Amino acid sequence: MVTEPGIIFTIASFIVLLTVLVFVHEWGHYIVARIFGVKVETFSIGFGKEIFGWRDKKDTHWKVGWLPLGGYVKFFGDATAISNPGKYLKRIAPDDRDRCFHFKPIWQRMLIVAAGPTINFLFAIFLFIGFSIVTGFGQLIDEPLIGKLIEGEAAYEAGFEAGDRISVYDGKEINTFFELRDLVINNPGKEMTFEVLRGQEWISITVVPKPTEIVQSDGQKVIEGRLGFEAKSGHNILTGIRVGTVFTYDITIQFFKFFGKIFQGEVALDDLGGPVKIAQVSGQAAAQGVPTFIYIMGLISINLGIVNFLPIPLLDGGHLLFYSIEAVKGSPISVRAQEMASMVGLAVVLGLLFILTWNDLNLPGLG
Repeated sequence: MVTEPGIIFTIASFIVLLTVLVFVHEWGHYIVARIFGVKVETFSIGFGKEIFGWRDKKDTHWKVGWLPLGGYVKFFGDATAISNPGKYLKRIAPDDRDRCFHFKPIWQRMLIVAAGPTINFLFAIFLFIGFSIVTGFGQLIDEPLIGKLIEGEAAYEAGFEAGDRISVYDGKEINTFFELRDLVINNPGKEMTFEVLRGQEWISITVVPKPTEIVQSDGQKVIEGRLGFEAKSGHNILTGIRVGTVFTYDITIQFFKFFGKIFQGEVALDDLGGPVKIAQVSGQAAAQGVPTFIYIMGLISINLGIVNFLPIPLLDGGHLLFYSIEAVKGSPISVRAQEMASMVGLAVVLGLLFILTWNDLNLPGLG
């Protein structure tokens, strides 16, 4: 059952999630720029009028804007918050050029730009590692042990308890959870008596697996037995690292496949969600607890990383495209061309944002 929190809680959860992810993304740009000696003039979370801010010892202005829908890092030499080069670059003193982003070698500029979306992937790995360690996600113990029981289902009603080891059925020893799973699946509606080890005590429990219709990958419908419990999971740090890394990779591949289907016309734009949908999911996840909220934050962090790598002017991928062209032709793209491309990129981003928000609000069509 999906928890539906109040509007204030939903908005607050959305702001927290977005603020954390934006900070992480912009910090990626910031820290790599600092490594290469670039002066960072502004580090902003949110847009619009400044709510509060401060200036650090490196003369970076840290601020929070009133509109929490993004953020930016402005480098020395930038004309705008999207790192377009200023027209006054030629007037920068030779001693200051080493601190200017636009006088850095192409490979350093590309690393600085790529650091934002890259750290979103690393942050997702970090979140999923923590999620796995805390919840046992992906850390199945392949022993016939009961982890979590689903209230109201067959195992719960029959008297099974979390931690029970289901060891014997029909005189045969059960050694793994998958052996137990296969037994249950293949006996829908049949009365089954198991020998169960609970602590130091052996008990017999009789249960009837609930017949459940399952649609297989080939579309065929079959009836399988279900008892309604999960396998017991571990909480191992090393396993958590593996699970977090592999899961992030798998989700990234799924996102790319999904984007591919959009361009191939297999997925309609009507099926996509935008800020309102993200806010709704954020609120629901937060209402279910910190682990679920962290899980959703990890998924959106991956999404943010992928989107920012798209070769659209205004996004990080657009800047990487510009620098790639510069590397090939041997000279930068003109400031005018970058400004025009940024305007096109802004139109694309705002247009997509409008469509996604339209979908979120489920507004009636114009036709």
